[in-house]
Amino acid sequence: MVSPSQPGLSANSTESPTVELLTRPDCHLCADARAVVEAVCGELGVPWWEVSTVEKPELLERFAEEIPVLLIDGMQRDFWKIDSARLRRLLTS
Repeated sequence: MVSPSQPGLSANSTESPTVELLTRPDCHLCADARAVVEAVCGELGVPWWEVSTVEKPELLERFAEEIPVLLIDGMQRDFWKIDSARLRRLLTS
């Protein structure tokens, strides 16, 4: 995971998109999603954050059946299985 202080650049702007991965403990889909987000964001130099639904129960209530959830700039962009090609496209367009 990239630290919040490390800047990243999207293809079309000087500001990075906000990338958040909502997860819960002991979730095999979350582990898979984390690996994809870490690889793609690392490749593109885009910082991202993982948010545990244990620490934010309101998110678990809202997204209970969709975890893991990928949010980009606050908008839900993917859930369950995060596709690396789609994520790359979302971050570079």
